[in-house]
Amino acid sequence: MKLSIEPRKASAEDVAEIYAITGTNGADNGIDRLIDLMANNGQAFYRSTKEMIAQGPGGFIGTNDVVLIKVNSQWGERGGTNNDLVSSIIRVILDHPEGWTGEIIVADNGQAQYGGAGKGGSLDWPMNNALQKTLSAQKVVDMYATKNKVSTCLWDEFTSNLVQEFAEGDNEDGYVVNTNVIPSTGTIVSYPKFTTPYGTQVSFKYGIYTPEIDDYDVDKLKVINVPVLKSHMIYGVTAAIKHYMGVPSDKLTAGLGYRAHRTVGDGGMGTVMAQTRVPVLNIIDAIHINAIPKDGPKTPYDHATEVNIIAASTDPVAIDYWASKNILCVACAENGDELSTLDPDNTTEKDFGYWLRASMEELNAAGWGFTLDPSRITVHVD
Repeated sequence: MKLSIEPRKASAEDVAEIYAITGTNGADNGIDRLIDLMANNGQAFYRSTKEMIAQGPGGFIGTNDVVLIKVNSQWGERGGTNNDLVSSIIRVILDHPEGWTGEIIVADNGQAQYGGAGKGGSLDWPMNNALQKTLSAQKVVDMYATKNKVSTCLWDEFTSNLVQEFAEGDNEDGYVVNTNVIPSTGTIVSYPKFTTPYGTQVSFKYGIYTPEIDDYDVDKLKVINVPVLKSHMIYGVTAAIKHYMGVPSDKLTAGLGYRAHRTVGDGGMGTVMAQTRVPVLNIIDAIHINAIPKDGPKTPYDHATEVNIIAASTDPVAIDYWASKNILCVACAENGDELSTLDPDNTTEKDFGYWLRASMEELNAAGWGFTLDPSRITVHVD
């Protein structure tokens, strides 16, 4: 299905920028086009002291950063993040114009429950979202890991292990849980901490820990959030915000009576994002979407619609609003389905538009200034 994606210019101030690439399959030059589109509109991808094309002080990725690519691991076939796209993202990071000395981690928490095999996530599904269907996230990483510090970390493996932070003397992989309940969304915040195969100690909240100085480098850890755009049987839409359900521990929070997944409809993933780490960039994988209302998150090959779009923004709320309105809803309407559960303007309690706004309120209370106001959203298209 070919969708018409139109550029638009915001009419108000405090603009959220969205960069959309059409006609891409993930394995081509779509990510390169995305970086060029951002650069041509004043947003560098690479952080550098040099002001050049696609690089500058306002860029996202520095030459020695630790980049965590947050994918969807819970489903095979079209339910998981496109692995050709993941490979392209890794490639352009490694091609940093000033050289690459950092580290890349592909990670997610499939919660060790439910999912495609009934027991949580996998980064090595037999059938995947890729041109070559056997290409798993693990196989992608293995291709790069022979020459670079690139690894996977499936947080399912320690999602039930309650730990303390590195600075508190606990070096185990596991989940840190803040037992204070956030009353606005009924959320207990939890997040992973782990050591990579290269010895890097990562706290999702606090960044990279250095034992020698007993301190964290908060800014060295950069999260790129790469969700599949698809319907969700309970919460309407999975995109940048809902994708953060792969950050907390559903099992540990459920054991305390405040299961993370149940808070999504009240804005709980906005709470998690605001109180742990907001991505430096959200890249929506809309190469294959599930536009069948309430059919996802599981997406077999024959339930997916190929629209060949990727889109990026620093604002997860704006990109969720725009992508659901202009991609999911349009594809759904063309299929003749009833689209209320996919509509970000449907603010019925617990529906997508309701909890997207609640999530935005959580993030903006933390000072982010995100928006779903169309008058504040500029869309650049290539």
